[in-house]
Amino acid sequence: MLWAGRMRPGTFRILLMLIQVSAACEFGPFPYSVTGIVCRMTKPAALLLNQETAQVIRTAFRNAKFPNITGERSMRLLGKVVYELTDIQVNDLSIEQSEVELKENDAIHIAIKNVTAFFKGTLTYGYAGAWFLQLFHSVDFEIASSIDLQINIKLMCQKDQVAADASDCYLTFHKLTLHLQGDKEPGWLKQLFTDFISFTLKFVLKNEVCNEINFLAQVLANFVHDLAANFVQDETIRLDISLASVPLIKANYLESHHKGLVMYKNYSDVFSDSVFSPSLLTESRMIYFWLSEHILNSLALAAFLDKRLVLTIRGEKLQELFEMEDTETQRKAVQMIFQGTSYNDSVAKVWSLVHPQISLQPEGTIVKSLVAVELSIFPPGEEPLAVLYMETEITVTIQAAYAEKKLILHPLDSRIEFKVFECAADPSGNDTSIRNFLQTVISVVGIPEVISRIEPALTSLMNSKGLHLFDIKNPEIITRKGYAIVQLDFSFPNHLLLDFLQKRL
Repeated sequence: MLWAGRMRPGTFRILLMLIQVSAACEFGPFPYSVTGIVCRMTKPAALLLNQETAQVIRTAFRNAKFPNITGERSMRLLGKVVYELTDIQVNDLSIEQSEVELKENDAIHIAIKNVTAFFKGTLTYGYAGAWFLQLFHSVDFEIASSIDLQINIKLMCQKDQVAADASDCYLTFHKLTLHLQGDKEPGWLKQLFTDFISFTLKFVLKNEVCNEINFLAQVLANFVHDLAANFVQDETIRLDISLASVPLIKANYLESHHKGLVMYKNYSDVFSDSVFSPSLLTESRMIYFWLSEHILNSLALAAFLDKRLVLTIRGEKLQELFEMEDTETQRKAVQMIFQGTSYNDSVAKVWSLVHPQISLQPEGTIVKSLVAVELSIFPPGEEPLAVLYMETEITVTIQAAYAEKKLILHPLDSRIEFKVFECAADPSGNDTSIRNFLQTVISVVGIPEVISRIEPALTSLMNSKGLHLFDIKNPEIITRKGYAIVQLDFSFPNHLLLDFLQKRL
């Protein structure tokens, strides 16, 4: 019995992939020390994602390129029977059940039961009798099969990112029936061919389907990596999410550790004193993200270097800041500062003089920054005039939450210390009423105003990466000394994986 066919380009990709996966990445003796981001997916999340397994299996069967199958058999007194099955393809497929199990320090075990698959193609056969009688015929055929699949997916490191090896794949056939030209009652000739080809056909189906599943597993692993890399990148600022250690498979969760180094133009981030420990995360929620304080500080530095920490306020917004309360003190201070110029002819510029320092504590995220404020007026017919300049060191504690697909930043206590104060209405600096008024403006209105600008900007950035596509349930953002934990449950957007498979394959 022979099996002939061309090896498709995808097979070469799979072989190359397996060679690359077999070479493990090298990590230092203390891999957690360079861990900036950790992702933990617990058993409930794995069970939820397993519901999408059917889409992957259907795609694997549909994209498998089955080779032509040829064979021959010598029969006593009857001579030789030869045959060839060509144009084999999947005609229909259904999956009854799929189960997933996490095997400690081993693999993700997926059991797919009762896959009913129908294949179609053309059977050409010939019979050369012992007395030189010959009979050759070509008919359409259909193969009805019932299959169980056992797939063990190992997670490892390839080119510093998570790789999936699904080469440990088994197909068990409960039924494999050959029908010719729609006739469901096999005659002796049909039964003869079924007996001849069943073993080879099972081998071919297993080989091609398992190869395709293995290929799809790596494609999906790359898809998840690219999705994550895109999520933590905005223009010239991005995070290095290469692995800091080998991915873990535990009985109740999967976990991957990433460097999380900020990459921005010529800026090179360094990090080697992570406080991460697996005991910091629990297993009660579906997804956990652990973030080092160092990452937030580095992102703040990159944003500062990229000149993003600049805010311009004018018109109605400026009026809201300076008319927060209708008192005699407020009216007097505004009159002195603006010198009778309308808000529409004034502009305030706010920017960070140095990059903000971020500290994660149980009470929240503490942001400390040296901020400059410059207020200019544009009197009609006159040159622009800077009427106020001040440098203030601001320390504010912020608690973060995520609800209704929006990021919510809630400022708590704040401290303001003037470092430089220059006001045209008070050249000597002896009038404390203006300074006291401005300190109130900053703490009561200014800080909330800045945060109100940041909230929609970050929400829009996250939604542009596709976060709004997920149904996120009861998210919590927990801060501790030196790190933050984001924990949540979610529903997987069914169309996301299907759309990807349709576009990519």
